[in-house]
Amino acid sequence: MFRAGAFVAEHIEPIDDEQVQPNGVDLTLGAVLEQTESGVVGVDGKRVGEREAVSADRPDDADTDGYALDPGGYILQYAETISIPDDHVGFLYPRSTLMRNSCMLNTAVWDAGYEGKGEGLLQVHHPVRLEAGARVAQLVLAAAEHEGVYDGTYQRERLEE
Repeated sequence: MFRAGAFVAEHIEPIDDEQVQPNGVDLTLGAVLEQTESGVVGVDGKRVGEREAVSADRPDDADTDGYALDPGGYILQYAETISIPDDHVGFLYPRSTLMRNSCMLNTAVWDAGYEGKGEGLLQVHHPVRLEAGARVAQLVLAAAEHEGVYDGTYQRERLEE
């Protein structure tokens, strides 16, 4: 069973009222990165390739900083800290405005017990500008039966910054 947005909001910080939706909570854009080196996904381990921050800018006609993105792949880092309750699983979906602007956000399952500031892969198919702090994804939680909780490599990611 999927949980109400108000329940999801109890497990995300910081948030404001505009982010809380009937069935989930919108996550906002914290930073944009580009991968600059090959990574490895192996049988006995993994390594994330080096990344560089994309420079934010503020055109004369804009009120906030943002990112002018050409077609390609980018890593979006979310601004909020997520804590998935032990008896739930999290799913992250792109906001429809991304798709309507020829972009797609790829995400993964967020296991019970995960805590951190996650990220997703943004595929840009037509140039787009994303403003810092824009709502880009929606986290939903579903009750889940399972054994154990997440204790992997990405536990507490980006919380010690």
